Amino acid sequence: MADGAWIACMTTNEDLAKLRREYSMRGLLEHELAADPLKQFHHWLHEAVEHGLIEPNAMTLATVDSTGQPWSRTVLLKTCDERGFVFYTNYESHKGAQLAHESRCSLTFFWSALERQVNIAGVAQKVPRSETEAYYNVRPVSARIGAWASRQSTVLPDREALEHAFEKAKAEHGDSPAAPPHWGGYVVRPAVIEFWQGRRSRLHDRLRYTRTDGGWKIERLSP
Repeated sequence: MADGAWIACMTTNEDLAKLRREYSMRGLLEHELAADPLKQFHHWLHEAVEHGLIEPNAMTLATVDSTGQPWSRTVLLKTCDERGFVFYTNYESHKGAQLAHESRCSLTFFWSALERQVNIAGVAQKVPRSETEAYYNVRPVSARIGAWASRQSTVLPDREALEHAFEKAKAEHGDSPAAPPHWGGYVVRPAVIEFWQGRRSRLHDRLRYTRTDGGWKIERLSP
């Protein structure tokens, strides 16, 4: 690395160390929580939507591959019901292969404008094919064709190869493509859901729901 670049990097690191925000918007107390964490999640998600946040349904999905290496990426929540949290992807992608090897995974929502995050640990299962097809058919046509064109996570020689694959898929499947057999949804069934609210002096509120035979147990965690 050139001396100038190293100096710039050092300056950046010094600046990063100084970055600090005091969280002070609100707190989170036990009596404010819904008994069911999915109801509590819907309440927070509604507030994120009402606040006008960009992609309020974006969540970080963490998985583990066959060597034990963790991986994470951002996906979009498309359904949240009594089962859990549903997203869609290519089953032959890296994440699909990792979930086939180890179905345990985690999700994180981070809504910085509200000084909140939600952390979820659970098990991913494929949704019924009828559910996949119902969702696929309401997607924009271009996105539906893209699901055929992209061999997700495989190496491409260049951008032109991807665009060529898209045009080829468009010619083959027309304006009413069916859902590809290798594409579909997963529902993450939660075992643990933690709600995090930023507070002053880094004394954040962390309320954790854990699934038990008798329902959900709520505990406060030290920040």
